[in-house]
Amino acid sequence: MNPFTSETTLSIRDIQRATLHTWLTQGGLGPTAHELAVLDVREPAAFGNGAPLYATNLPLARLDVEVANHVPRRSVRVVLVDDGDGDAARAAAVLDRLGYTDLYVLAGGVPAWKAADALGQPTFDIPGNIFAGSIRDLQATPSIDAVRLQALRDEGRDVVVLDTRTPAEFADAHVPGALNAPGEEILQRFLDVVPDPNTFVVVSCAGLPRAIIGAQTLIDARVPNRVVLLEDGTVGWTRASFELERGADATRQRASDAAVTYAVSRAAELAARVPVPVVDRATLAAWRADGERRTTYVLDVRSRDEYDAGHLDGAISSPGGQLLGVTYRTLATRGARVVLVDDDGTRATTTAYWLRQRGWEVAVLAADSESSSLKYAAAN
Repeated sequence: MNPFTSETTLSIRDIQRATLHTWLTQGGLGPTAHELAVLDVREPAAFGNGAPLYATNLPLARLDVEVANHVPRRSVRVVLVDDGDGDAARAAAVLDRLGYTDLYVLAGGVPAWKAADALGQPTFDIPGNIFAGSIRDLQATPSIDAVRLQALRDEGRDVVVLDTRTPAEFADAHVPGALNAPGEEILQRFLDVVPDPNTFVVVSCAGLPRAIIGAQTLIDARVPNRVVLLEDGTVGWTRASFELERGADATRQRASDAAVTYAVSRAAELAARVPVPVVDRATLAAWRADGERRTTYVLDVRSRDEYDAGHLDGAISSPGGQLLGVTYRTLATRGARVVLVDDDGTRATTTAYWLRQRGWEVAVLAADSESSSLKYAAAN
């Protein structure tokens, strides 16, 4: 290849789609995997139309500023993907100057990848959709449609709708009367918003994926209530000719101590089903110090506002519900180790429960006095 200056090293090589396909399907996740990062350097609009499996979108214009968060270990194998327009080669040159030593460019970019339709080359929009769909199939997550839900309300039944999307998405449009409980918070806030074990709980999102995960989280955590998901969420609601409501959840506030205690017990049910390692700060420090041999992500799964109020040094803000839906936006390096951080363990455990089932090697940082200080900072 000849798009680089004479100062560029031999660390940059072209690969064909068959090679990338092999790396993606055989690389795996976990401690025995060969770490691999696939970076799609197209603009977000182009990326949204489909990208090679497990690609993380880092547009060329932001690459030099953001890549260290996504690919902190500079010896990781990195594959760069573009629209066949040469941006991947330019991106490789940027990373080469930054000290990355194992760089590859996908020949022909996304067009070449998609041209292999007969070979069944996988593409994706949001891989969380695929995972959530498989969970529903395997667990037979129960559901209710909009017409039946409205009928129950008209009958005066005790029904609560929990919307698992972000506060901003919730405020934009939601089922009337719904309460906002983002995916990572659904256990933490549950007792405050559903104090009666006889209340019928309906979990909603814009479509299905986050509703599936939210509803199944409550079911797996063995809350006493009957829990179902709203079929097709707000889309299904409008399809049934019902109006949506707009505005923030006025009842939303920090979980009470009683709710947190309850959530801890429910999160323990999740950890019993899918063991989630808990590590102390000394272990985390040792892992981070070993950065030349293994990538360790430290992700704060609380809200961005809480993160901004105070967080662990070196942690990246990644609210848990969004992390589960669009993992690739943060976790660019397959085969990496992931440590989740919050202030009481409930949101980290809830998020870890699902990431473990996605195949990631993930642990939760043990709650301690410093974790409590994060809670205090966020409250003030």
